[in-house]
Amino acid sequence: MEIYLVGGAVRDKLLNLPIKDRDWVVTGATSQMMLDQGYLQVGKDFPVFLHPESKEEYALARTERKVDKGYHGFECNANPEVTLEQDLQRRDLTINAMAEDSNGQIIDPYNGRDDLKQGVLRHVSQAFSEDPVRILRIARFAARFAERNFYVAHSTNKLMKAMVNAGEVDALVPERCWAETHKALSEISPLRYLQVLRGSTALAVIFPEIDSLYPQSTRTSAHSKQAQPPIFKIFSKTCQSDNAHYQHPKFRFALLMMGIYFNNTDIKDISILCKRLRVPSDYEYLAITAANMHQAILIQETLTAVNIFSIFEKSDALRKPERFAMALKICLLFPDIEKHLTVLLKLPKLLDQCIAIKANNLEIKGLQGKEIGVIIRKARLKSLRDNM
Repeated sequence: MEIYLVGGAVRDKLLNLPIKDRDWVVTGATSQMMLDQGYLQVGKDFPVFLHPESKEEYALARTERKVDKGYHGFECNANPEVTLEQDLQRRDLTINAMAEDSNGQIIDPYNGRDDLKQGVLRHVSQAFSEDPVRILRIARFAARFAERNFYVAHSTNKLMKAMVNAGEVDALVPERCWAETHKALSEISPLRYLQVLRGSTALAVIFPEIDSLYPQSTRTSAHSKQAQPPIFKIFSKTCQSDNAHYQHPKFRFALLMMGIYFNNTDIKDISILCKRLRVPSDYEYLAITAANMHQAILIQETLTAVNIFSIFEKSDALRKPERFAMALKICLLFPDIEKHLTVLLKLPKLLDQCIAIKANNLEIKGLQGKEIGVIIRKARLKSLRDNM
């Protein structure tokens, strides 16, 4: 029985990056041997165990055989004869197919160390094509290591295109698409995620609304300097900012969705994408709020108290001021509403003043229900007129 540190922990150690999670592979062992030593089995489909003290994951070395389309279409073999090299061969990328033994020796049968030095994202074997999630993962790694200029090997990109053509990407479940996309939105360069998906032709399948933002004449190569959709310039610049709001995946998602709104001004398309990929409702609401707000601001020659209060009401700002503030920050990134900038910068304070006006601050004796609502609304409109 031998135990090895594997995968991302080895990769990140070689890159001198902080190690977030440690995963281990065990060779020469059975499930019963692991249980006898106090490990807790957590995997139903795969023999994965938690260490009794550290709670880190220990998996029996295994091979996998494709039997059906999609993420779950595998048969697993985890008998004690499976070698470390066989286990590493089933992994997605060479940079993730390295191990470290108990003496600190790196075991690298697929030249992951060289690819790490050269910044190459390369598949380990043809088994890469058996799992469509790997297309999303390789795009996410490109986003993570964008500052190190990692790129997808030509042979790997060719294989990814073949997977798309074979319909493997069609078998991706919405939850996995969103899970990988959500992680990518938190990476250094989410734009690289989209570019790699575009280069593999998977973007048109997973995010047709975003793919349609590209000029039709652009080539779909992972290495080409593609003509970028206009939204990408703002998106890329914003993602590079140190502003904490701009780094939040929810903010980045809503900003990206503005590209769909600008492409055809049909905000319903944002909802269609969100429903299809099971995007969390708070992400969807922020994206729709930002698009509606921008549209409402853009059509006005001047912003009056009535206009502003209408924006507050339609964006549910009086109940959700934090969401309104984030949507406003998104709108302020676009130069086409600069003529309203002076007023827009006052909106957070104006909103706070409106929220502070409540029934117990007003003369409402003898009034009920809708009558009270009318009085509050009038008072808030007066506050806007007085303070603009």
